[in-house]
Amino acid sequence: MSPDRIGASVSADGAGLHRLDRLLGGEPAAWLVRRARDRLEAGRPLTGTVTLIAATPEQRRAVERLTGRAARSGTSLSVSLTEVDRILRDSGAAPGGLAEAVTRLVGPLRDLTRERADLAAAWDAAFAALDEAAAGRDELARWRGWLDATGLVRRLAPEPDQARLLLLQVAAVLRRLPSDSVPIGRLAAECCGDAHALDDGRPVGTLALSAVRALAGLPFAAEPGADSRRSAWAAVGVHLDELSSLVLCLGLPGDAETVLGRMLASCREAGQPAMLTLRQLRCHDDPLRADLVRICENPVVVAAAADEFGARCQPLVCVGGQPSAAGWRLLDLLAASGAEFGYHGDFDWGGVRIADAVRRRVNWRPWRYDHVAYQSAVAAHPRHSAVAAHPHQSAVAAHPRQSAVAAHPRQSAVVAHPPGPLAGLGRLTGDPAATPWDPELAVAMRRHDLRVEEELTLDDLLQDLGP
Repeated sequence: MSPDRIGASVSADGAGLHRLDRLLGGEPAAWLVRRARDRLEAGRPLTGTVTLIAATPEQRRAVERLTGRAARSGTSLSVSLTEVDRILRDSGAAPGGLAEAVTRLVGPLRDLTRERADLAAAWDAAFAALDEAAAGRDELARWRGWLDATGLVRRLAPEPDQARLLLLQVAAVLRRLPSDSVPIGRLAAECCGDAHALDDGRPVGTLALSAVRALAGLPFAAEPGADSRRSAWAAVGVHLDELSSLVLCLGLPGDAETVLGRMLASCREAGQPAMLTLRQLRCHDDPLRADLVRICENPVVVAAAADEFGARCQPLVCVGGQPSAAGWRLLDLLAASGAEFGYHGDFDWGGVRIADAVRRRVNWRPWRYDHVAYQSAVAAHPRHSAVAAHPHQSAVAAHPRQSAVAAHPRQSAVVAHPPGPLAGLGRLTGDPAATPWDPELAVAMRRHDLRVEEELTLDDLLQDLGP
């Protein structure tokens, strides 16, 4: 191209820029340029009308200068993008129309559609390890959806790269659960490279605890308090320390050769319950001998059996709700000797889930814990309003059992229970759960919609615990 033609081109470009700046440049027209830019970046066409509410006089004059006619009266200001595109093309200010004008005024545009797709792909990649660890585990499926619904991960790790590292550690923890028995510090060190990664309040600990609660059949959001955290972790075989993890038992035979065996034998001879720590149980390697061991959910059963039978009580273990790590260890030691188990718990959905968790660990037969026993208990007690806010809140203090005990010959079994009227049964709460040992039990519970706490069946249970 000759110098004369180059100069002419530069002159034309300069004239076009001048016309463009006169028509769309400056702050009064900036809102119109921004609206057009937003549409382009979102992949939308530059058609239709855009409206500015409460336009200033300067903004109205800018539009009048652009369109060559007076704006309509009123506080709002509407502009046809199609008309602006035509004006810019016809005037030579932007031969490529409004899209060209926006690029020349504000610079390169972002491709928001591509950016959103890339961001979504990055988040999918961040969750990949967690999704793999949770695949095929039905108890984690709803929890995984809960994570998305609550946005918990994105609050803890706002960027995909941060989330990927966080979820890699959570996935490593999940692959190790449930465990036979492992200290939480060791689990954290081996899975996360940091012995404190699963501490309360740490991001990995927060997410892992919600998953642990899912595995235990508990609400995903953590409840306040160290006891709740300890019991949730214990349900999957993780203990926070060896001395605070406890299990209550009564009448286990023990032996004369080991420290734990002598302790159990001494307590049985005295007719007293034994409270065992995880440390004591972990230091014992031999199976604990027993024939039939009955398992209950609530300590009041142990207390009543000790009062009634003392040293003559049949072997009894209380899991105390969700079994602790000590509880799991004791059951494992008994199962290793070939002991058989009978299980009873609260007739509510939480109790059913606890029972099923124990059943997956040690095979048991129902001990007055089937649809026949449930329907009998419902028929035996009056139906009043719900009396306990939590499905595992003890009914002993608030709902004494005077009338039920008065008809029972074992008066000594009620020493710990103050007199008072027999309370009725509360409604079931929470999501229904399956009862694979007796499918008709879940059917009956849904039909009656009544909760029967273990304390209200105590008289029947005592009949089976004597010599």
